[in-house]
Parts: sequence; C-alpha cells; structure tokens
Amino acid sequence: MTEQQTRNTIQRTLPDLILRLEGLAVLITAITLYSHISGDWLIFALLLFTPDVAMLGYLFNARIGAITYNIGHFYALPLALGLIALAGGWSTGVALALIWAAHIGLDRLLGFGLKYADGFKSTHLERV
Repeated sequence: MTEQQTRNTIQRTLPDLILRLEGLAVLITAITLYSHISGDWLIFALLLFTPDVAMLGYLFNARIGAITYNIGHFYALPLALGLIALAGGWSTGVALALIWAAHIGLDRLLGFGLKYADGFKSTHLERV
C-alpha cells in the first residue's frame, strides 16, 4: 500500500471510527441514565430491538424501507420523546426514550447507519 493509499484509508476510516465512538457514548449514556431512573432491565432487554420493526418498510420497497428505518433510527425522535416525557412527568416515556436511544447508539457502534434508498446495505456509515 502506498503512502497516499494509507492516507486515503485513514481519512475514510477516521469519520467511521468517530461515529462508532459517538454511538458507544450514546449507548453508555442511555444505559447509565436508565439505571439512574431505576428502569426495569427485563423491559429494557425486551424493548431494545423494537426500533428494528421499522425495517418492515423494506417489505414494500427499498425507498419506503429506508424512510421507515431512518425514522426509527433518528436520534432526534427519542430525544424529543424524552424531553416531552420529562416535562410532563411521564417516567415511562423517559424510560422508552432511553431504550430507543440505546438501540440507536448500539446500531451506530456496530456500523449500522441511516439508510439510502438504493438498498438496506447502503448506509451513511458504510456498506454493510
């Protein structure tokens, strides 16, 4: 591998590493906060992969699948749910928001990013 190829590889992999570390940070934060609110760990385990139901959109086509998947894996939605739940004193909503955020963080840590309409394996992080 030439020096330029090495430099190009590092430039491509560094953003991926940063996004994966960001996912790890979100996952750890969500788990820590869930523990702090004394959330039920059985509920956490049962609901952790619920956002993946959004993949069912791929049964229609790749475009609809990408839209539904991205809606379920967009950090702003659990953040909004958590803030609304906090403001309204809805502890269940806070717990659900933390589980949802933990799921997204885990996905990002594992390299699963937001999807493009050309297929499930085409993500903003990499081709999986």
